[in-house]
Amino acid sequence: MEATARLVSRLARAGADLIELGIPFSDPIADGPTIQAAGQRSLLAGTTPLKVLDLAAALRRDGLEPPLFLMTYLNPILAFGLDDFFRRAAQAGVDGVLVPDLPLDEEAPVKQAAGHHQLDLVLFASPTTHSDRLARIGRETQGFLYFLSVTGVTGARGALPPELPGQLAAARAASKVPVAVGFGISTPEQAKALAPHVDGIVVGSAIVSELHQSGGDPERPAELVRRLAAALRESS
Repeated sequence: MEATARLVSRLARAGADLIELGIPFSDPIADGPTIQAAGQRSLLAGTTPLKVLDLAAALRRDGLEPPLFLMTYLNPILAFGLDDFFRRAAQAGVDGVLVPDLPLDEEAPVKQAAGHHQLDLVLFASPTTHSDRLARIGRETQGFLYFLSVTGVTGARGALPPELPGQLAAARAASKVPVAVGFGISTPEQAKALAPHVDGIVVGSAIVSELHQSGGDPERPAELVRRLAAALRESS
């Protein structure tokens, strides 16, 4: 938890516009090997949803300014208690949540609980999302729309699909809020190529990998964020 606190502060100073804190879960169906391994290390170290909420509160007390979102699965929220989770998240200074295994047709109770405490519920769309469903997601998502660059799980990839710009254009046309793209993005070159087509990029596995390989030193992932931010700003 101490390493995460140091990392988040450094990423904010390095140019991250929004911070996503993951709550580790034993069955992370949307995550690839890098995040799965990080989640297991975190669980073995004793991380719990309450500790992550306490960390968020501590970061806000220490002056963290960017929006702060939690990425978690539905089970930890339900085990915590739907209203209690969002109440504690709001008290901690969290701005919204991402729940990748929450079915669109089952979102109502979660969205209601989040909205009661003025938190955004971010919804996901993918390359296989039908246009009618994309329109609904675009109307109902809050904060931003998270578009998956590829089908499958998280993880850095060497190349992104050539059809992705057109898919992002359709998502932006359907969404009432900004569209961010994630899953597979890991390099400044990829960020620069995507910048004209999207409002933001989500980079998780590459940052987690840099932190792990450095033995917990936040400077390596912070340098990656600086390079990503510079590439985006150069293209804006």
